[in-house]
Amino acid sequence: MGTEDLPFAEPPVDGVHARRPHGDAYPAGARVGLLGVYDYDAVGIRDVAAEADVAVTTLFSHFASKEALVFAQDQGFEQRLTRAVTDRAPGEPLVPALRHEVRALVRHCTADSAAPIWRMIEASPALREYEESMRLRHAESLATAIAADPGLSRSPTACRAIARFVVDAYALAREAAEPQAAVDEVFRMIEAAWEVTRGTAGR
Repeated sequence: MGTEDLPFAEPPVDGVHARRPHGDAYPAGARVGLLGVYDYDAVGIRDVAAEADVAVTTLFSHFASKEALVFAQDQGFEQRLTRAVTDRAPGEPLVPALRHEVRALVRHCTADSAAPIWRMIEASPALREYEESMRLRHAESLATAIAADPGLSRSPTACRAIARFVVDAYALAREAAEPQAAVDEVFRMIEAAWEVTRGTAGR
């Protein structure tokens, strides 16, 4: 999984990627770069558009809010989680497939180059709130995908609970001293919880 798959990476918009600073793999070019250099709450959308050399209307045609600039690929992350369910090979267990996706995401999000963007997120109440709502939305989409798989046979409550655990595993591991070990530790608990829910469909 490359940086384009991270929740805070972004697709090309006009010529912005040509202005991306060297090595700026995670903060998504000039727009997020400007937000990270200065206090996030003090930088307006017009400042970001000017730094990126695009019109304000161009930004808003791609991003619904300033927060969405930082998490511009959150839909890509959401889709990767749901595809871990829907694109599994016949007979492939669910939990290992989800663990693989979360491990990949955590590996990229704990790289040294990701530190500035996370400092910005942690320092901004608006960004923390946006991230929390994003995780809830991802969990709901994942729960829907799990519930729709006829081979998994779990109750709606079980699907939602497991989906929440999976999404929260990413957040917990990202903040851990040993992120990959944390992913494995949490997923052992998720695996046990998943087994306990076997045969709960229809309840």
